[in-house]
Amino acid sequence: MLEDMRFDRQNSSYAGVGVELNRVLVVDDDQESRNLLSEVLNANGYSVEVAEDGAGLWKALNTDDGKAVILIDLRMPGENGLELIRKLHEKQIACDAILMTSFITGTERDLARELGVRAFLEKPFRLSELLRVVSEVARKNPIGISS
Repeated sequence: MLEDMRFDRQNSSYAGVGVELNRVLVVDDDQESRNLLSEVLNANGYSVEVAEDGAGLWKALNTDDGKAVILIDLRMPGENGLELIRKLHEKQIACDAILMTSFITGTERDLARELGVRAFLEKPFRLSELLRVVSEVARKNPIGISS
C-alpha cells in the first residue's frame, strides 16, 4: 500500500499536489498510528518526529525549533490535543496545527478554531487526504476547515 504513496522528487508532488520539504511532528498516543503516519510522511519527503504525549511534544520542541506542522490527536490520556495546543498558544510557540480525531464536539471544534488549528482530519482518513492537508498547511495556503 505504501508503494502507492511515494513522493515524486523530480516534480516535488504527490497526486498533483505540490509538496515542499518540511518538518512534521506527529503527536499520538497510539504507536501504530504514529508509525504509519511517520512512514507515509517520510516516504513523501517530510522530515518527521513522533511523540506519544505532551512530555514528548515538549521534548521535541526543546530540541528543535524547525517544526512547520504539528499533527496532533485530540483524544490522548493525560493532556489531550486541545490542552497541548492551548499551552503552545499560551507560550507563544508558533506552529501550524492539524487536529486528528474520530469524534469532536461543537464546543471542541470552536475552541480549536479559536486556538488557530489550521485543519481537522477526521478518523478514519485516507492517506491521500493526510498528504493533501499536510501539504497545504506546510505551504501556509488557506484551506477549508470542515464543520
